[in-house]
Amino acid sequence: MKLSTPLLYSGNPREAADQVAELEKAGLDTVWVAEAYGFDSPTLMGYLAAKTETIEIGAGILNVFSRTPSALLQTAAGLDNVSGGRAVLGLGASGPQVIEGFHGLPYEKPLGRTREVISIIRQGLRRERLVHDGKIFTLPLPADQGLGLGKPLKILTKVERNVIPIWVAALGDANVAMTAEVADGWLPFLFLPEKAHEVWGDALAKGTAKRSADLAPLEISAGGMVAIGEGEDTKKLLDLMRPMYALYVGGMGARGKNFYNELACHYGYEKEAKQIQDLYLDGNKRDAEALVPTEWLEAGNLVGPASYVQERIAAFREAGVTNLQISPVTDDPAATVAQIKEWVS
Repeated sequence: MKLSTPLLYSGNPREAADQVAELEKAGLDTVWVAEAYGFDSPTLMGYLAAKTETIEIGAGILNVFSRTPSALLQTAAGLDNVSGGRAVLGLGASGPQVIEGFHGLPYEKPLGRTREVISIIRQGLRRERLVHDGKIFTLPLPADQGLGLGKPLKILTKVERNVIPIWVAALGDANVAMTAEVADGWLPFLFLPEKAHEVWGDALAKGTAKRSADLAPLEISAGGMVAIGEGEDTKKLLDLMRPMYALYVGGMGARGKNFYNELACHYGYEKEAKQIQDLYLDGNKRDAEALVPTEWLEAGNLVGPASYVQERIAAFREAGVTNLQISPVTDDPAATVAQIKEWVS
C-alpha cells in the first residue's frame, strides 16, 4: 500500500511545498494537488517537481471542462518531463457551481466528456496524430467549422513516458463504473471503508467487467486525517473534520444537486444529510457541523490509539484501497508519516 497526502490549495503554497519535501524523506509516496477555484494546480505541481526527488505528483483534480483535452495532454506531458516521470493525472467533472459559476461553461455530459478526454490524452502520449470523432470532441475541427484549416497534429515534444497514470474522481454509480472501466485509478471522497462495497460494489464490478486487459487492476486512493494518541484529547481532534464534512454534505451544491449529500444518504445518514444541508444553506454552519455523524468521522479517519489506527488501515486495505491518503494533525507530521509508512508496508 502506498502512502499519500493532499496538498491544501489555500494558504501559502510555498510553505506547503517545503513540508512535502520533508514528508518525502519520511516515506511519502504521492502528493495530490487540488485546484477547485483556488490557485491553478499545474503551477504548484511544477514547483513541487523542483522541490522533490522521488515523490509522485498528482493532480487531485483537474476538471475536464475548463481545459481542452489537448491542453490537459500538454500539462500531463510537461509535468512528467520536469518531474522525471513522476506525474499522475487526476481528472474529474467537478460540479456545476464551479464549472458554470467560476468558469462560465455549461455543465453538460460530464461522463462522456471524461471518457473522451482520457482517450485523447492517451492517444497524444503515444505521440499519435490527434484524430478523434466523438460525441463531444472532434479533432481536427470539421471543415465546416472555424476556418477549415485544422489538420491532425501530434504533440511537438518528445514525452518522458508514453503512459501516465490517469485517475478519476467519481462518486455516482455511472461515473464509478466508467472509472473502473477506463481509468488507472479511482479517487473517491469522504470514503467510509465498511460501507464502500455496499455503495459502489455493483458499479465497480460493472466497469471492471468491461476493463481492457491492457490496463493493470484499478488503483484506489482514499483515507483521512491521522492523529495517533491515547485519551479524549486525541479523539476530540476529529472535530477538526466537521467543517469540511458539513461543507461538502451541506454546501457543495444546491438542494437536489449535491453529490456528497447523496453519498451521505447512501451511507445511511439520510436524516442527518437533509438537516446538515438545510442548516448550512440557511447560514447556520456551526449547527450543521455538530450534526455530522461521529461514527462517520471515526470510520473515515485514522484518529486514536496506535492499535485503532492500525485497525483503520486494515479496513481501508480490505475495502480495496491501494494508496492510503493521510493528513497528519500532529506536531511532527514527518514522524507520523514515517510511522504510518511502517504500518502500511
